[in-house]
Amino acid sequence: MDRPLVALVLAGGTGTRLYPASRSHRPKQFLSVTGDDSLLSQTAERASFADDLFVCTRADFADEIPEHAPEATVLVEPEGKDTGPALTYATHRIREEVGDCVVLVLPSDHTVSGNFESVARAGARVAAETGALVTFGVEPTRPDTGYGYIEPGEKREEPEPHAELAAFHEKPDAETASEYVDAGYLWNAGIFAWTPDAFLTAARDTELAPLVDALDDGDAAGGFAAVDDVSVDYAVMERTDHAAVVSATFDWDDLGSWDALERVFDADEDGNVALGDYLAIDAADNVVASDDKHVSLVGVEGLAVVAYDDRVLVVSKGRAQRVREVVSVLKEEGRF
Repeated sequence: MDRPLVALVLAGGTGTRLYPASRSHRPKQFLSVTGDDSLLSQTAERASFADDLFVCTRADFADEIPEHAPEATVLVEPEGKDTGPALTYATHRIREEVGDCVVLVLPSDHTVSGNFESVARAGARVAAETGALVTFGVEPTRPDTGYGYIEPGEKREEPEPHAELAAFHEKPDAETASEYVDAGYLWNAGIFAWTPDAFLTAARDTELAPLVDALDDGDAAGGFAAVDDVSVDYAVMERTDHAAVVSATFDWDDLGSWDALERVFDADEDGNVALGDYLAIDAADNVVASDDKHVSLVGVEGLAVVAYDDRVLVVSKGRAQRVREVVSVLKEEGRF
C-alpha cells in the first residue's frame, strides 16, 4: 500500500453490560478479562503492525490511556456523543497530523485471535484503492441476537476479495437471527477502514456535516455542540453509496455481556464458568465473576453472578443483555 496505515482505537465507552466490573471510573477496556493485560492493551498490541497508533477517548479516561497503550497518540473528544462524532473528530485529527493515509478503526474492548493482520491489511487495501468505506464482517457461529448483521452484496476480487455492502441490519430477534445466518449475513464487528477524505466526504452528506465544517474551522467543541449523539453505522455507513465488506476470518467476540464468558473460558464438569474464586454445590451452567471475593453457589443454574467492589449482580444468563437497564437506573441516581 502506498500510504501509511493508521490504527485508530475507540476507547471512550464504559461497557455498561459488564457492570459491576465496568463502572464510571473503570471502563470495560481497562479490565483484564481474558488475561493479565487489559482489553485495551491487547488491542494496541494487535494493531502494532500499523505505522501509527491513535486512541480516541473521553477526558475522564485520557490520563490512564498511556498505562495501557504507551505508544499511542491520545485524542480527547470534547464530549461523548457516540461513534459518529467520535470517528469524525478522530479521522479529521489524523488527517491533520498524518496526511493521506488509511485509517483502521478498532473497538478497544473486543477479543480477537487468528489472522487479524492479514485481514486488516486486505481491508485497508480495498479502502485505499477503491475509495470505499470498508467494514469487516465476522462469519457467525450462532444466531446471536446481541449483534447487528451485515448483508453482503455483489462479490469483487480486486484489489482484495470483498463484497459490496448491501445493507446493515439492527440486532434481531431469535427467529430473524437464524434467518440472517442461513442467508449468509455477517456479524457487524464495528471494525472499519477508510481514507480520511472518503470518510469526511461521506460525513458531509449526513447530520454530521456541522461537525465536519466546525473541525475545518478549528472549533471542535462548537462542532460537537451542533450535533446529536449518533452511531457511525446509522449516520454514515447505512447511507453511503460506496461501502464494502471484507470477511473477517479471525476469531472474534465483543464480550458484550456476562454470558460471553462461556465462549472464552473452559467450564467445569457441571458447566460452570468462573473468573475468580468460587465454589459450586449442586449448581450448573452458571457464570461467576469476581475480583478478590469468593462466591459460593448452591442449587442454582443458568445464572450470572458477579461481585466487584461493593456491588453484586445476579441475572439470568438468558437476560444478561438487560444489565444495561440496571446501569441506566444507577446513572439516573448518580450511583454508577
